[in-house]
Amino acid sequence: MPLAPIEILTLAFPGNRFTGKILPELAKIVENETITIVDGLFVSVDENGDVSYTEFDELRPGSDEAALTELIDRFDELISEDDVAELASSLDSNSSAAILVFEHTWMKPLRDAIVDADGILIDSVRVPGLVVDEVLAAVAELDK
Repeated sequence: MPLAPIEILTLAFPGNRFTGKILPELAKIVENETITIVDGLFVSVDENGDVSYTEFDELRPGSDEAALTELIDRFDELISEDDVAELASSLDSNSSAAILVFEHTWMKPLRDAIVDADGILIDSVRVPGLVVDEVLAAVAELDK
């Protein structure tokens, strides 16, 4: 059976201040099978703008960043060096990011129903909430 839709999420932490505070909420959605994390890495941009990255399974044990490893189901190596460069290009100097690749596990029963109905999922578009908010605010301004 094919995978459910895959998404890449980049979470930035200005000032390189990843504390692990996101872990409980991330753990909840992994444990209730909303998502399955299938790959990920940690990116750092130093004060000179130089980018480095480390796979989660290679991070220093015991670090806040390495705690993400426990939530990753498998490492499918879906992120290329070109992907890292593109995703890191939006990061400020002296910052870091967790890049998570996850499968929308919640979608599997619907995927199976679509396949059983001889249907095909041909597109899936995710629009960030901030973009929706900006569009709604612009529309509200036009209506004044």
